[in-house]
Amino acid sequence: MGFLEEEIRRIEGMRWRRALRITAIVVVILLAVVAGAWLLTYTKGRSVAVIYMEGTLSTGDFSSSDAIGSDFVGGEIRDAADDPLVEAIVLRVNSPGGTPAAAQEITSDMEYAKARKPVVVSMGDIATSAAYAVSAHGSRIYADPDTLTGAVGTIWTFTDISTWLDREGYNVTVVKSGTLKDMGSPYRPLTGIEQDYAQSLVNASFARFIDDILKQRNVSRADIEDGRVIRGEEAVKIGLVDRLGSLHDAIDDARSLAGANVRSSAPGQPS
Repeated sequence: MGFLEEEIRRIEGMRWRRALRITAIVVVILLAVVAGAWLLTYTKGRSVAVIYMEGTLSTGDFSSSDAIGSDFVGGEIRDAADDPLVEAIVLRVNSPGGTPAAAQEITSDMEYAKARKPVVVSMGDIATSAAYAVSAHGSRIYADPDTLTGAVGTIWTFTDISTWLDREGYNVTVVKSGTLKDMGSPYRPLTGIEQDYAQSLVNASFARFIDDILKQRNVSRADIEDGRVIRGEEAVKIGLVDRLGSLHDAIDDARSLAGANVRSSAPGQPS
């Protein structure tokens, strides 16, 4: 009986070990299936993010029909850059420009994204001044033949209504701590000193602007320093833009760079 009991225990042990091995194999197979399904879903879900920068640029976290803030568009750019399911970004630009500070903040976000994945710029009706400053940091730039771009420069406009105030009998008295404290007030013209100072600020801003463009783009300074607006067709010839094409062309190019699908940040846009 002792021998028979030992033999039964040995057989049962073999069956238990075999069951454990089978269970382990089944678990490995299931894990492999789950991992494969996840990888397939991950690959299919990878996309080109289309981000819209439309309206006048200024600093802040907002977006409206005619203006957009650097925090808002920069946040979308960074989110797309950090998203593992986004392989490339298309920045759709339709803006006349805005403040130099807003452009500088967004270009920082563009560089952040470009270090991680391709960033293709697609210009719509207009992408001038500060909007071009942002666009210049794209991996590749598309424009339509009649897109208005360029206008590389800085401008500061002053209004003088002192003649009207005199005619209407208005008198403005100012108490100030410094001679330039009320510079730019509309109730009087600029003094010679104020105009020289304003010009120095514009010149410094312009120098930074155009130097950055020349670093980003293979373009002659002489072709852009006059600050004129340039058609997309000419912009390609002088190097401000890489290729003529629509948003769809830019998306297709981004897709070819990334091997991805399309995901847009704006409802109803190309997908």
